[in-house]
Amino acid sequence: MPQSNINRRTVLAGGAAVAGVSVMTAGITSGAAAAPATGLLSGGRTPGAVIPPSDPRYEVLITGINKRFVAHPEHIKMIRSAHDAEDAVRRAFRQGKRVSVRSGGHCVADFTCNPEVEVILDFSEMNAVEYDYRRRAFVVEAGARLYNVYEALYKGWGVTLPGGICHSVGIGGHVAGGGYGLLSRAHGLVVDHLLAVEVVVVDARGRVRTVIATRHEDDPNRDLWWAHTGGGGGNFGLITRYWFRSPGATGSDPGKQLVNPPKRVIAHSFDVPWSKLTEAKFTRIMKNVGSWHEHNSGPESPYRHLSSLFNVNSRAHGRLSLYTQIDADIPDARRLLDDYLAAVMAGVGIKPVATTKPSGELAAMPGFLEPRELPWLAAARMVGAPDPVGANPEARVGLKSAYYKKNFTDHQVATFWKYLSDPTLTGVDSTLVVLSFGGRINSVAEEATSSAQRSSVIKVIFQNIWAFEKDDDRFMRWIRAFYEDTYQHTKGVPAIDDVTDGCYINYPDMDLADPQYNTSGVPWYTLCYKDNYPRLQRVKRRWDPSDFFRHSMSVRPRN
Repeated sequence: MPQSNINRRTVLAGGAAVAGVSVMTAGITSGAAAAPATGLLSGGRTPGAVIPPSDPRYEVLITGINKRFVAHPEHIKMIRSAHDAEDAVRRAFRQGKRVSVRSGGHCVADFTCNPEVEVILDFSEMNAVEYDYRRRAFVVEAGARLYNVYEALYKGWGVTLPGGICHSVGIGGHVAGGGYGLLSRAHGLVVDHLLAVEVVVVDARGRVRTVIATRHEDDPNRDLWWAHTGGGGGNFGLITRYWFRSPGATGSDPGKQLVNPPKRVIAHSFDVPWSKLTEAKFTRIMKNVGSWHEHNSGPESPYRHLSSLFNVNSRAHGRLSLYTQIDADIPDARRLLDDYLAAVMAGVGIKPVATTKPSGELAAMPGFLEPRELPWLAAARMVGAPDPVGANPEARVGLKSAYYKKNFTDHQVATFWKYLSDPTLTGVDSTLVVLSFGGRINSVAEEATSSAQRSSVIKVIFQNIWAFEKDDDRFMRWIRAFYEDTYQHTKGVPAIDDVTDGCYINYPDMDLADPQYNTSGVPWYTLCYKDNYPRLQRVKRRWDPSDFFRHSMSVRPRN
């Protein structure tokens, strides 16, 4: 992972003024918030490299996690500061160049690596994690990778963000789409802790400037902050930095301004061999998992401290894998964990076995068939370290998503069985991932942030990964048919109804915008944003009226 050459514990006194950036700071504090910084970026950063096709670095920078999508830009511009970002945008705008943005390169759609893109702006060198005493907030640059953020926050101040498990995901896009992980049931989405965002924008007169927008009610730029609490990246401008402080945080102690993760967690992992499964046993497991989440995901439930990741792998893989962790410090933690595991396997009649081989994002965990306590950061490192997709230089990915408010229907479970048990399916990485949701996530109103799914209890990923271009059609046909058949009764998509609640913009699925696959008449933006889309359009019109920042599923300005 790229590391900042700045001491992570340097103290911020102000904003980006040291880089010569024009910053609008209304609402951060009373008075000017862009005071000169002390000790950070002394003298400013030198501009990032411009990488043309002749450069040996070019090849690795024109594609991301999903090798189905490759760009052929005139160059890649490495961004090292907001000033650098301003200059790059100004130049591209004046020259009429189409740009795209990359933080960690984990977008599975063509938002960044699109053949029409002429300049890729890469933020991987902007990765500092600091504490801003003036704002009583942690400031994280857009190119920082998730595990580097967790490690810096925890080792430096004993705090964290309730973000995702995959280490190499960039925080720029992760936060903009909402951001969630194993701590979200206890502490909400990442954006529920977002205080401010710094964005390079282009106004109606073509002026490029850097704006800081905050959650403060009296901030005239607050709508731009709101748009970055789930509206998705690449829509409104270039995100350069985020500030995080939990709502209700008081005092001046940095260690009390953000989420304090559990000191220790109890971790557990087991597998269910496909050789032991019948359709009835499979159905019972899926119904058990869905029912448990439906009834134990309230904001005040003691089970909000428990989260699981269930890889319902295909028969070709050989096993289903369930990873679960719970805060070891809460009362009766071990009993709550045992009760959950018993509920999952109730009436199934199969004895689970150890997780002895990798499963999706999970590493082999042969020592966790019996629950074990370990420090929270050690658990975070263990779960996310394998990063098999991010580390795979050949990964070609098909991905779809759904939110669930209630248990899976009989038809949906039957469809899961039909596609995952298919003996002709050879993809060992063809998987349905069932993720715990709800808890404190659902204590926030749908309109309070642009992350609208605030009544769901499960998030599901339909995932297919393969290696060769010649297999694209076969694997994409499979995942499209799987998804369409699962939601057959709502015309191919997870409707906004009493069972499902649409899709996650950070698992972008361009098929939602294609009437060949989405025959529901419900537009993709309603599935992703629900009733928040018109407001996002108004924000887009104000801050990016020329639609300079755009991609295949970007917010369109409202006329």
